[in-house]
Amino acid sequence: MTSPLPSLNGLRAFEAAARHLSFTRAAAELNVTQTAISHQIRRLEEQLGLRLFLRRNRALQLTREAQSYLPAVRAAFEDLRQATDRLRRPEREGLLTVSTMASLAAKWLLPRIAAFQDINPGIEVRISASTHLVDFRREEVDMAVRYGRGHWPGLRADWLMAEDIFPVCSPALRDGEKALRRPEDLAHHTLLHATLSREDWQLWLTAAGLPTALARKRGLNFDQNFMAIQAAIDGLGVALGRTPYVEADIAAGRLVVPFDVVLPAEAGFYVVAPEETAATDKIARLRDFLIASVAPGSRAPPPE
Repeated sequence: MTSPLPSLNGLRAFEAAARHLSFTRAAAELNVTQTAISHQIRRLEEQLGLRLFLRRNRALQLTREAQSYLPAVRAAFEDLRQATDRLRRPEREGLLTVSTMASLAAKWLLPRIAAFQDINPGIEVRISASTHLVDFRREEVDMAVRYGRGHWPGLRADWLMAEDIFPVCSPALRDGEKALRRPEDLAHHTLLHATLSREDWQLWLTAAGLPTALARKRGLNFDQNFMAIQAAIDGLGVALGRTPYVEADIAAGRLVVPFDVVLPAEAGFYVVAPEETAATDKIARLRDFLIASVAPGSRAPPPE
């Protein structure tokens, strides 16, 4: 038999007082008197059978039990706030928020969204570019395009595409005075680095049989992959291209692949969504559309 829950007012008073470490400021936030806060905390302590606050030199201090209890109480109130917010905003029914990395959004996802919305006018897609793994329980995100091996507890993950890694540059740079004919020719060119994938050049140079010291020579550094790719298009140096980021620029002739050495990625891109909402119509439509948009030659998911 489960234990009865303590007073909701008491929990609200506890969370506010613990956050401020002050009954006075908690009372002001909840628009009640300090006496009311004190009574609610005392009643909560009686219900729980333990103390939550200690007074030390006119200051409040959480007991060890309260420190352990607070994160769960705070998370519960945050979940209630977000659930209430969603309930009060029915307009979200037609909004589909997709999270992915900024580079993938700029170079691969955005060009496909216009076509998707043309055939699904009732769905408004919003792109959220982020470098962190989205927390679907706490963030207003419906689905994500995530890089990895496809194992994320609580999420449905559908294989989307692989990404190979290889050098790319402008046609003018490849055919210029210091022509790029062999990998060894990179010693005479500027390497373009993306901070989030700093080690990629070292891995590719090893695969090409070249010294990794070339990756440490002076080059240009960028926060995002798509910035390094744009610098390569502008002829500033040689970047490492990832298939989804450069396929359109290669097809348009803005970039060329000077060498045959390709570094296969050990993982790939997946379309992910919480298991409980993955079958929702708007999520299923965009997932199916994105998977269908990938070139048939994309290799199968990496083996377990």
